[in-house]
Amino acid sequence: MDSARIIATVVFVGALILLGDAWLKKDQSLEVDSALVATTEQTISTIPQATIRDTEERSDSQPFTSTGGAVSSDYILVNTDVFSAKIDKLGAGIKELVLTQHHSKDSKAEALKLFEIDRGRTYIAESGLIGDGLPNHNSLFNSELSEYSLQTGVERLRVTLVSDSDVSRVEKIYTFHRGSYAIDVEYKIKNKTSSTIIPSAYFQLLRDGGGADGDTKLQPTYTGGAVYSEEVKFTKVDFKDMDRSKVKYPKVANDGWVGFVQHYFVAAWLPENGVTRENFTRSLGNNLYAMGYVQGISEIGSKGTGSVSTRLYAGPQEQEVLKSLAPGLNLVVDYGWLTIIAAPLFWLLSAIHGLVGNWGWSIVFLTVIIKLVFFPLSAAGYKSMAKMRVMAPRLKSLKETYGDDKQKFQQAMMELYRKEKINPLGGCLPILIQIPFFIALYWVLLASVELRDAPFIFWITDLSAKDPYYVLPVLMAASMVAQSWLSPAPPDPIQAKVMKIMPLVFSIFFFFFASGLVLYWLVNNVLSIAQQWTITRAIEGKKPNNVKQ
Repeated sequence: MDSARIIATVVFVGALILLGDAWLKKDQSLEVDSALVATTEQTISTIPQATIRDTEERSDSQPFTSTGGAVSSDYILVNTDVFSAKIDKLGAGIKELVLTQHHSKDSKAEALKLFEIDRGRTYIAESGLIGDGLPNHNSLFNSELSEYSLQTGVERLRVTLVSDSDVSRVEKIYTFHRGSYAIDVEYKIKNKTSSTIIPSAYFQLLRDGGGADGDTKLQPTYTGGAVYSEEVKFTKVDFKDMDRSKVKYPKVANDGWVGFVQHYFVAAWLPENGVTRENFTRSLGNNLYAMGYVQGISEIGSKGTGSVSTRLYAGPQEQEVLKSLAPGLNLVVDYGWLTIIAAPLFWLLSAIHGLVGNWGWSIVFLTVIIKLVFFPLSAAGYKSMAKMRVMAPRLKSLKETYGDDKQKFQQAMMELYRKEKINPLGGCLPILIQIPFFIALYWVLLASVELRDAPFIFWITDLSAKDPYYVLPVLMAASMVAQSWLSPAPPDPIQAKVMKIMPLVFSIFFFFFASGLVLYWLVNNVLSIAQQWTITRAIEGKKPNNVKQ
């Protein structure tokens, strides 16, 4: 098999792998007991109907009321070492959450807004209680201060909001932790009536179905809902499926979590394990979607008290942190069916980073290690290609002898391969075996938030962004051209032209890829060129005397 066919085969198989991965993710579904679904829908329907009406009729840039009209509402400002947040007194939801340690995709001078209602975007966290006279996300809360800050040397910051009525006194308490993107949320309920109440609490995330920070057409990543339970594991809940009411996920669970995933970041409610709750998703119209859960609270007798608590994580997809917070939360960094390969590669990449302290050099050393592991396979492939390169003059002579008689030419060519003990598939099979590893590493580098803002050397200050001066893509293109020179020239003139043009065409895509990905391919190509050049020189030095030059 000549080089043009090898490349075509590699591209074809790689495309099949990527398409198969996408198909498996899209076709993922769960069978759910119909009785549980009915129970879930009945409970979810008790969330105040204003939840839907508000989001459909509200102004994009203002908070909403239980009647759907926009009003001016005071905010409570919260500042920690990782957050800058705005809690709306109307409903006590988090209407803005700025990750001060991460910049937006538009400007490094601007911090990233994960939650906001602005600029045509909607992404907020809200919650409430279900029961007569109990406050929901449209009720008014008050607090002692209008601004809270985590002071130096203090590990926690508590922000308490109060809703007081004739029926109950409810405290909603946010607890922020130093250096953490996890926020504890608790309701303390005081029953002021002479009757027993049986309240429930709902916790939900509301967002639009638009793209997320870091999304590109060339490097698409998943943006949408996700649910996890020990029974069915990680399940994606696509926006389009919500629109079509074709959502399949664990409706009733006593473990796991529910949230929204986007490139590099995740927001998820993390309930306490062992407590039964009912997960829900809703398509609210106007490109708005809600995901969350409802949890029952033990009955509260006359003048008695009760409470319910949960945790909200809203931050970067740092795998070790996510793994420590909740089972399966680290799966939001999704490598698809290649996880069995990608997860160990990320572990190795992280281990190398622990030694060298630079993600760019970690990529370089990881590429070297992978190349060494596959050295015997690559050597076998390059030997086959080198032998075919030596036979190129004889193949050209056969082509001239048989002219347009392709059948006789193919027969003569296969006879030549048999005589010289050359396997035309020898250069293809080793490459095919390596493809899953290359694709897995591609997804590792694409999905790892650890590379976001990570510098390498000189002008490369962010391995997740494209090279600002296109130096790496140009070097990448040069390396591909060099590889084509070392490969055997196809006897067919058209294939020969394709071989010359293909490296340049293919390298154009790398001008828009993240520099970390380009760095990996560049290092891999340089190592491949060195190995192929060495093997080719050795084979050509042993070529038989009867080979025409």
